[in-house]
Amino acid sequence: MAGDPARLVVERPRTLRLVAGAPRSATDSGDEASRDALEDDPLGGRGVSTRSAGSTSGQPSVPDRVGVIGGGRMGAGIAHAFVLAGAEVVVVERDEEAAVAASIRFTDSLRRSVERGATDRTAEELAGAVRTATDVAALAGCGLVVEAVPEDRGLKVDALARAEAVLAPDAALATNTSSISIDDLAAALARPQRFVGLHFFNPVPASQLVEVVTGTATEPGLIDDARAWIAALGKTAVVVRDSPGFASSRLGVALGLEAIRMLEEGVASAADIDAAMELGYRHPIGPLRTTDLVGLDVRLGIAEELRRELGERFAPPELLRRLVADGHLGRKSGRGFYEWSEQ
Repeated sequence: MAGDPARLVVERPRTLRLVAGAPRSATDSGDEASRDALEDDPLGGRGVSTRSAGSTSGQPSVPDRVGVIGGGRMGAGIAHAFVLAGAEVVVVERDEEAAVAASIRFTDSLRRSVERGATDRTAEELAGAVRTATDVAALAGCGLVVEAVPEDRGLKVDALARAEAVLAPDAALATNTSSISIDDLAAALARPQRFVGLHFFNPVPASQLVEVVTGTATEPGLIDDARAWIAALGKTAVVVRDSPGFASSRLGVALGLEAIRMLEEGVASAADIDAAMELGYRHPIGPLRTTDLVGLDVRLGIAEELRRELGERFAPPELLRRLVADGHLGRKSGRGFYEWSEQ
């Protein structure tokens, strides 16, 4: 093919710009809140409108107190979902600056949920149910803690071990990893039977799926509890055993990598590759737009992990490596396979 493959990303008019006014997908469910959650506001969107924490009505409920380690986009979305479900949430960040940023993120997202009618509670009431901290000791008393730090084995092992040390023996500990082995992470824990994978999807408020990933030692009762928590969040749980990439990442990355190879080879433009899957196979979002939403760096990291575990079929294309090296990470950086605008 003539020319530099990376230039395909910006040369073709239909791949040049993707903004909040782009065509809706099936995932948006035709409503303004979902469209904004997917394209403009990853923390707005849908949520559970009733309080369910500590429920005695027989309906699914979440723990009264939930901890989240990491207040970035994923962690903030997880915290948002549990607050709307009625839990009190504490988010632990690495330092005060990060904690302040996370707090602003929660305040804005919860306010938007109130404005969109996702809850009958006031913004002040919701904001009062979530707080930030910089010490894992703040997690003491939580019935569930979800680790949501970057996809790095060392970071996750450290965060999980420190959290476990302050939790009660019957508390549940979960990881939001999308590719790292649950058993590998559990090996560093004193109570692996109380450990499970809860793989949320970005953006959390709009996504309807959570993978419940079971390790070798995970208690059956904890799996049942996890299913109930996900139901209380208004989402659907799928249970998978610990294996490389679980179900969603393994399939999603395989499709995404092949789409990137097709773009690299000049088979079609990014917009046309996505349209083929959206219109031909009824995928709500095409694989290249999905990669932009997930983050090219995140997808590259998962692909490298799967390559180590499953072989060269998951080798990342050179175009993906080049874009990440150039800082083009998708929506969060303003450019990936599409250009993104906040306006």
